Amino acid sequence: MKPVVLVIQNEIDDPVALVGEWINEVGVDVEVVHAYRGETVPAVLPAHISGAIAMGGYMGANDDVEFPWLTDARSLMKDVIANDVPFFGICLGGQLLATAVDGIVGPTPVPEIGIASFRVSNEAAGDPVFGKLADQEVIAAEWHKDYITDLPDDALVLAGNDVCPVQAFRVGQKVYGVQFHPEIDAEIFSSWAATDDELAKIENTIEQACKDVAASQDQLISTWRPVFHAWAQLVKDYQAAAL
Repeated sequence: MKPVVLVIQNEIDDPVALVGEWINEVGVDVEVVHAYRGETVPAVLPAHISGAIAMGGYMGANDDVEFPWLTDARSLMKDVIANDVPFFGICLGGQLLATAVDGIVGPTPVPEIGIASFRVSNEAAGDPVFGKLADQEVIAAEWHKDYITDLPDDALVLAGNDVCPVQAFRVGQKVYGVQFHPEIDAEIFSSWAATDDELAKIENTIEQACKDVAASQDQLISTWRPVFHAWAQLVKDYQAAAL
């Protein structure tokens, strides 16, 4: 039986997309909870699930009153941390993970939109997911106006740049959060540019950002596909150990 990863989709325009394809390539299935539709986000990990992913969204990481499922998502993250279950938080999902461990999320001085470059720390050497990128400069697609400003001492920062010092981090041994969007392709990015008036108007170079993402798509895939293959292996190992 294939292991199954629970995906929390926080808005219609940010599906699991490429990440779902990549983990499926190595024998891991996904089960999507469409939280924005009112589907229930479990506060603890269901017994048949071997990992979890929390996607991005336009809401803030502390907007629980308006989006009450964020409270359950944060509880789920605390559960996976306590039980050493593989987890990956993307953009908002990474910010929620930070708040789940008493980190702080606030507005960015300058929103990151388009292709950003950042360095994976040499602290990532030996990490089962980011280890092969340790001490390298990489690129990723970004679209965010909030960022993580503080993490607890026991969280390991894996990557960052001057605009966003926490681009990737790990809690425990198998729980990861990132600020960027490895799941999207040029088509998804362009759809955001066409519909997100608030952020798109901040940058008068949004058209160029769309071109940059399209031109970088092959490089983005070659960088992040192996990362999610490696993370999916953690999911498979977790399931095997639980049998």
